[in-house]
Amino acid sequence: MSVTKPTVEQLAINTIRTLSMDAVQAANSGHPGTPMALAPVAFQVWTTALRYDPAAPLWANRDRFVLSCGHASMLLYSMIHLTGIRAVDHAGQVLPRPSITLDNIKKFRQLGSPCAGHPEYAEAAGIETTTGPLGQGCGNSVGMAIASKWMSGTYNRPGLDLFDYNVYTLCGDGDLMEGVAYEAASLAGHLKLSNLCWMYDDNHITIEGETDLAFSENVGQRFEGMGWNVVRVADANDLGALAKALDAFHACKDKPTLVIVRSIIGYGSPNKANSHGAHGAPLGEDEIKLTKEFYGWPADAKFLVPDEVPQYFNEKVGARGAAAHQQWQAKFDKYRAQFPQEAAEIDAIVARKLPAGWDAGIKPFEANEKGLATRVSSGKVLNMLAPKLRWMVGGSADLAPSTMTLLDGEKDFESHNYAGRNFHFGIREHGMGSILNGMSLCGLRAYGATFFVFTDYMRPAMRLSSIMHQPVLYVLTHDSIGLGEDGPTHQPVEHLAACRAIPGLYVYRPGDANEVIECYRSILSQDSHPAALVLSRQNAPTLDRTRFAPASGAAKGAYVLSDCEGTPQAILIGTGTELSLCVEAQKQLTAEGYRVRVVSMPCMELFGDQTAEYRDSVLPPKVSIRVACEAGLRQGWDTYIGTGPFVGMSSFGGSAPATLLYEHFKITASQIVSHAKIAIEGVKE
Repeated sequence: MSVTKPTVEQLAINTIRTLSMDAVQAANSGHPGTPMALAPVAFQVWTTALRYDPAAPLWANRDRFVLSCGHASMLLYSMIHLTGIRAVDHAGQVLPRPSITLDNIKKFRQLGSPCAGHPEYAEAAGIETTTGPLGQGCGNSVGMAIASKWMSGTYNRPGLDLFDYNVYTLCGDGDLMEGVAYEAASLAGHLKLSNLCWMYDDNHITIEGETDLAFSENVGQRFEGMGWNVVRVADANDLGALAKALDAFHACKDKPTLVIVRSIIGYGSPNKANSHGAHGAPLGEDEIKLTKEFYGWPADAKFLVPDEVPQYFNEKVGARGAAAHQQWQAKFDKYRAQFPQEAAEIDAIVARKLPAGWDAGIKPFEANEKGLATRVSSGKVLNMLAPKLRWMVGGSADLAPSTMTLLDGEKDFESHNYAGRNFHFGIREHGMGSILNGMSLCGLRAYGATFFVFTDYMRPAMRLSSIMHQPVLYVLTHDSIGLGEDGPTHQPVEHLAACRAIPGLYVYRPGDANEVIECYRSILSQDSHPAALVLSRQNAPTLDRTRFAPASGAAKGAYVLSDCEGTPQAILIGTGTELSLCVEAQKQLTAEGYRVRVVSMPCMELFGDQTAEYRDSVLPPKVSIRVACEAGLRQGWDTYIGTGPFVGMSSFGGSAPATLLYEHFKITASQIVSHAKIAIEGVKE
């Protein structure tokens, strides 16, 4: 059989396909079908549309490419390798070696290789976000597009447009079935994010089989209804049609664009039955040989990269990206001379550094027996910080008046004002979390707020914040049964334990207004951990720091708030609004002649970071009687109290005023006193 010599374009596309087949086969694990089918789509985006300098993969105004269908990870790894993207170190410095080598690809899905089963952020330059759970990449891409619009609205000046990057996302049926993608797409349409393009792989296949098993909607009509520009491509292999679709995206200035691309999964496989099965399994050696023969490829060659292919990508991606980067840098040099303050802010955003004097506007709260709800003091602190930290931006899932997250004097982020700092995410907690991750990945200090109980809807995105080491701030109010009459559906009980169970998520529950200040200082000083700031609806007394230890102790996660003479007989540990109960219990116990220490523990994770010497100074090992009080479950507390008493919840809440609920569930100072006395007297006996 005579085979026509392929064009260099077709050679490049088939190289992407064969690398994907060979890598999956070598691992005996993975998804070859989608990379094979979407190779022309990725090729067209990267070679004709994507503005990206492989020699400077962290260039601030680069276009972003997000592979939301992360199971097709070999598609992205192939593109990174073939375009010659350089590696970067943890400090962001470009290294004189490739981000992904052919040897890395040969070790696809193996321990130590950056080519994981799904793209993992920071494992290799060129991977813009972690995309394992379907739909998350779609949400991230909306956050990235928002960041581009915010940077342009805030920092661009006439004749000096520094920021205008586009975001290209490959997604599939699985992504668009997930609710998180729908939430994010709805907001993107509302905000008219014209710099956002989703390439939807309409292949009619999911893991279980044909999509019509569970999915029969008209996706195009759905997106048109959400305010998107919808373009259709009948064949994923038609480069001309793909080019026209991308032109249509660039021409649309008032809507995000969805390009519906019809593909056949495992395209090119002579065995059509196996091509469908290729969605989630290796093709097998015999099928690979047949497929390579179909491509006009050496049947026995493995991991073959013809010399012409990297050269072609260098000409089409590298040269264009380098020129764009060079032009941008010259523009930024002019900008720096004219707008030094703004340029310094951009530098800080790119470097993820806090500006000098960022917390200079903070003023401590005066002692007050009545005090403030910590959600109220949080709102005040947020506004103290805002003037010095312009790229701290965010909002809530329709709960700004209750979560106190509006920045005073700042405008809303809207389609007619992309410089606004107050965001309205709508009732879309999961979408908000995913969008915040995208904003953070672009350097913004993003925060999002909702009631603590609704972290149930947002936890997948919070988990990914931690996996990617993104310093997203989750402001979570109405933290306990203390919210009162709304009842058990709105009263978080297990949520502190659930959030603390996420590795790397720092959970802060401040006990008074001045601890709120110190928690914010700690949170914003972190650049590699997300934070959950858990806040009350009911008042917490603002402690008199002339009588109690300085709130600055909160920076170490836990500290001795109030001590006794000599060695304590018991230690009372509290968080949040229950800290004041521990203080009251200490007062009663001291009056009865007991020696008791009170420890405030606003952040277990921070406390765990401290030296053993410091931890032992706060919680001496020889003091075995410890009572913890927190309006949540005991789970997680045994590390610090052993088998000691816990005053908290063991069931769901109830509907009644907060004071009655605390009495009903026996979360009281008298209950702490009772447990402490029983334990102390038991030791005496």
